[in-house]
Amino acid sequence: MVFEGGEGSGKSTQARLLAERWNAVLSFEPGGTPIGARLREILLDRANTDLEPRAEALLMAADRAQHVAAVLRPALNRGKDVVCDRFVGSSLAYQGHARGLGVDEIAAISAFATDGLVPDLVVLLEVPAEEAQRRLAAAGKPDRFESAGVEFHAQVAEGYRMVAAHNLDRWVVLDGSGSVDEVAERISAVVEDRLGSGPHAVAGGVS
Repeated sequence: MVFEGGEGSGKSTQARLLAERWNAVLSFEPGGTPIGARLREILLDRANTDLEPRAEALLMAADRAQHVAAVLRPALNRGKDVVCDRFVGSSLAYQGHARGLGVDEIAAISAFATDGLVPDLVVLLEVPAEEAQRRLAAAGKPDRFESAGVEFHAQVAEGYRMVAAHNLDRWVVLDGSGSVDEVAERISAVVEDRLGSGPHAVAGGVS
């Protein structure tokens, strides 16, 4: 299963909690591998103000290709469930829509990077912009994406909604507001409805 959402949406916390409950492999993008960690440094470094959007998209794809090959497919081949913090949806929203590179173009790059691997379920967490900003401020120094500005984040949110609306068979949009426990309960209800209640009900895909 994949968690998606803008900055400050709470997806990382909820991904960790679900992975713990299901004894699943928890991973994330960008940076879920040693090679990916080096790419993450470039992508998130605020000093890289001149990073070309196409280069950004290709770095994300490179991180994803390594992630699939080194973490996701090996875990799935061992019969493990996987909970992933960000996957293809992030590139579609951030680089495809918000950076203006085209959702279809980024989808094609991502399909090549993943070798066709798709998630069983994607949970998109949404929170009001003011709440997201409050959470980011409390978290400390923002990275390059977190500090990209209000308009950029509004475009990311719009991109996510568009992607979710075109993929209703796999995507579910949930309110990420409220306490951690309240959001976790909403997620559990959706996951059990879509995938079943057992921890191995989702084996065989990026669960």
